[in-house]
Amino acid sequence: MRLKKKPFLIVIISILIFALLLIGNIAAIRTIGKIRLQNKTELPSVPVKYQNKLYTYNENIMTFLIMGIDKGKETFEPWEAELDNFGNGQADALFLAVLDQETHTIKVIGINRNTMTDIYDCDDPQGPPSTFWGQIALQHAYGTNGTIGCEYQLKAVQNLFYHLPIHGYAAVNVDAVPAINDMVGGVDVDVLEDITLHDASLIKGNRVHLMGESAYWYVKYRDIHQFASADMRTKRQSQYLDSFIDTAKQSVKKNPFLALQLYQELEPQMDTNLSAAEVVYLASVLPQCRFDENSFYKIPGETVMGEKYEEFYPDDDALLTLIIDVFYKEVNES
Repeated sequence: MRLKKKPFLIVIISILIFALLLIGNIAAIRTIGKIRLQNKTELPSVPVKYQNKLYTYNENIMTFLIMGIDKGKETFEPWEAELDNFGNGQADALFLAVLDQETHTIKVIGINRNTMTDIYDCDDPQGPPSTFWGQIALQHAYGTNGTIGCEYQLKAVQNLFYHLPIHGYAAVNVDAVPAINDMVGGVDVDVLEDITLHDASLIKGNRVHLMGESAYWYVKYRDIHQFASADMRTKRQSQYLDSFIDTAKQSVKKNPFLALQLYQELEPQMDTNLSAAEVVYLASVLPQCRFDENSFYKIPGETVMGEKYEEFYPDDDALLTLIIDVFYKEVNES
């Protein structure tokens, strides 16, 4: 009888050893990812004075630029169709995700796609890129490829935010939304406006469990004939992101490998400077982070009609206040 039990015990012991090795490897990967992220950028070291108070940069935070890229020429605005390099895609959705590793909170700042700023023309063959005044969503399209588009989009956002450090970026083709959405099991939203042109269930006020193409149209659609329609779309995208993060947190608790699986699924439709190890680290801290509708911020400002197209102008004082609030800590001089 004892002899018969040995193979079974050997199998159990082998499984336990494998599990311990796997856990150890995951822990090592998380540590490597954290170190890499912390060393990616130089943090501001000089205190700033604002409204007669002294502030220092919060060294516990990591900031990431999230871009939703629309590459379909048929969805471009009239002015976008004039671009020679339209295939690179515009950054139709722009968000800064700010992770505080000490307080275990996530804050997200939505950036209006029509924000007027200096755009780098990377196609200029004469030395360094020249710049022109335009909507910030255009910057990605002016990169000579996806990676260069992301790097200059990152630079444009940093310029807008007074050169704050950004630890990484991820630019995801909006065509990937159905796959991302469905991998976490779908997302619940209260529909903010009618989008029945594409989905009969997307009626304002309805509580909907978004799956597949419904999620796609909910985050992508806007009526280009309606003034400031980008503002409402940003609200829908923020609402969706809120629900998605909450759903993803629960899904990661059930499946610790989900973040890596999402990373692998998205790789063909994503440009990012985040490594797999960095993604594994971020996935390990996500479930412990607090995040709700009060964690969303938007840049105050005004949308006006330019000579031909909509233009958004941030309120400089309000933007500075937002930056101090999210990225800095007050110095106790007592």
